Order: sequence, then C-alpha cells, then structure tokens
Amino acid sequence: MSTCTPQRHPVIEEDLHAIFQLGLDWSRFAGKHILVTGATGFLGAYLVEYLAWLNEGKLDSPVIIHAMARTDLKVQQRFPHLLEQPWFTPIVQDVCAPVCLGRLDFVIHAASPGSPKYYLQDPVGTANANVLGTSNLLELARRHGARLLFMSSGAVYGNGDGSAAITETDFGTLDPLDPVACYGESKRMGESLCACYQRQYGVHAVIARISHTYGPGVDLDDGRALADFLADALAGRDIVLLSDGSSSRPFCYVADMTAAFLLLLLEGKGGSAYNVGIDEEMTILEVAQLIARLSPYQGLQVRCSGSSAKKAEFRPSGHFDLGKMAKLGWRPSTRPEIGFARMLRYFTSVL
Repeated sequence: MSTCTPQRHPVIEEDLHAIFQLGLDWSRFAGKHILVTGATGFLGAYLVEYLAWLNEGKLDSPVIIHAMARTDLKVQQRFPHLLEQPWFTPIVQDVCAPVCLGRLDFVIHAASPGSPKYYLQDPVGTANANVLGTSNLLELARRHGARLLFMSSGAVYGNGDGSAAITETDFGTLDPLDPVACYGESKRMGESLCACYQRQYGVHAVIARISHTYGPGVDLDDGRALADFLADALAGRDIVLLSDGSSSRPFCYVADMTAAFLLLLLEGKGGSAYNVGIDEEMTILEVAQLIARLSPYQGLQVRCSGSSAKKAEFRPSGHFDLGKMAKLGWRPSTRPEIGFARMLRYFTSVL
C-alpha cells in the first residue's frame, strides 16, 4: 500500500519543526557527510527528511545525505522531492556489500526488517543485516573516523514478566532456535560488535534500543496489530482483536524517536546502549479503542475474538526505564492521543 506523496506532508513538516526545538547544536551537521541505511524505511526516512529540512536554510553549508536502500524504485517513490538536490545521494545496494565513499562523518544503521511478518519471511537476510551489515558499517566508520548509531531493539531483553521498568542492564531469556529469534539475537550480536569496535579500535558507536514506534508513514501492511487497526479504521471497518487485548506495550511517536536518534548520534557515549521510547504503556485494547475513536468514520466498534493467534506479537516484557536518556536531556513529549491523531490525519489525507 503506497503512502508516498510528491511533497512533504504538513504533518511531517510540523514534526520536523518540533524536532528542531530539541535545541541541539545542529550546526555540527553543516558540511558533514552522513550515511543512513534503511533510508526508505519508516525510521530511516524520517531521519532523511529531517536532515533534508535542515538544508532548507538552517545550516551555513548543507549536510551531505547518502541514503542507502535496496531498490532504486523505493528511493524514487519515497524521496521524489530530493532527487535533484546536489546534497542528496542515493546508494542502491545491500547493507552487507562493500560501501565506497570518499568521506564520511556519521553513520546511522537503520536497515533491518522490524516486523515478524518480514523477518520470518527472510530470517537469514534479517540476521545478516544486523550482523554482517553492522560489521561492514563499523569497519567503514573505523576507516573514516565516523560516529555510528546502531538502531537496536527492546527485543534484545528477551522475555520478561513485565513487572518492572527495564534498564539497560536487565536481560531475560531468548531461545536462539525460536523462529523470531533471528531478529532479537542478531540485534544482540550487532550490539556486541559495536562494543567490540569501540574497545578495540575506538570507533564511537552508540546503540539505541527502541520501543514500538508509530506515526506518519508507518507500514500499514506489516502484519502487526497496530497496522491492522489502522488499516481497518481508515477503511471504515470495525476493529477486531485476535486476543483479549490485555497485553500492553509502550508506543512512542516517531518525531520523539527521531529527536532521540539525533541526540544520541551527537551526544551519546560510545560503546553504550540507551533505551528510547516512552515510559507508559497502553493495552492493545486501549490502542484499538483510541484509533477507532479518532477514525474519520464514526461509530466504529472494537471487538475481541478471544483467539490467541497474535499474542506472541505482544509478549509482556515491561516498559523502558528512560533514565539514561533523561540525563542527556531527552524525554518523549507527544501524548498518545495527540500522536495517534496526527498519524490518522496524515493517512486520511494521503490514502
């Protein structure tokens, strides 16, 4: 389902202004070269959009954006408004392949499937992106003396009972033979590689362990409950939960997440991991009810089927302790009712 627009959507434009208010020294990007892998994905694209927005009169000299994606078509569909810009360079290749750049100052590794639907279809590709791809980019960063941000996941914490906030040193069990472990285990290995390159070569590699993220441009076909709820609400269908809806997760708005990524890239401690998300949870039923209420179609109902078909997707693991990010000066600022309304406003106008 395509949600691409030829120009920047007003909701995204407003989000970029909000990110700017974080107050970082954005001039540190002026004239620098930055590689963003997974550039056409949900999180990578928001980063590219913000960096491009900085080039619209916010910097003395433009940041040079190298946007890596696997297909040229995706780049053309996602960034038609950037293709003619001299500071925007698409790189069409797999993240595991050698990367040849004359200069590089920053690397953001966002290339990895994030949904069980996709990483169960290609477990080897998923593991390779997080392990071989990360190794490839760390070596690139070592050669250029670049800072690197690795987008990891709360999946590295494994299975917990959800009873307490998770700090960066709390870990539960993770069965390496579980089909979904291709994601969590490879993220763990990617993190370990970041720590190894930091210790052995002095590469400034920072790890962001991210929670569930939502906002304009999220993939409506990724098979997760949130995407299904959105697709139903936007089509005027009642929302049917394939569980009792009692499982809970923290949902962080994409603009808050993007601001955190950029803060970590500039100010994060090398070799360290940071929880990035929101410290309050919503049950899946609450998410469905909120989306139904915000839908452009009035009177949508939310029903629970009682099936457990999708329960594994929302295994209780607890919410993040955000203390380390708070010390850097970041906290999420978008309340769920505001963020979900912005997301619905975006999709209502582009679909």
